[in-house]
Amino acid sequence: MASGVKPRVKVPKKAAAGEAITIKTLISHKMESGQRKDSDGNKIPRSIINRFTCDFNGKNVIDVTLEPAISTNPYIQFDATVPEEGEFKFTWYDDDGDVYDDSKKIAIG
Repeated sequence: MASGVKPRVKVPKKAAAGEAITIKTLISHKMESGQRKDSDGNKIPRSIINRFTCDFNGKNVIDVTLEPAISTNPYIQFDATVPEEGEFKFTWYDDDGDVYDDSKKIAIG
């Protein structure tokens, strides 16, 4: 498991039914492309968050494949329409097989 990995998510607490909201996500991760070498000339193994998904009440909202050129601490912002009260589930997938997740509820009001 990569050390110091911390997902953060910002979702409004309330929205009107059918309203489009902006969701912001950030995950602290060093992200190593696999192209660099260490001080001894050995290639540093690739270690990136390679996939991000967001589901709302079990239905997929976004599914993103991330490539080695992604920056350290990847930030993803997107809009989603909220049809009803529910919960967003956010999942980040690491090259080493680790999975990091977070969830946020949203009310209709």
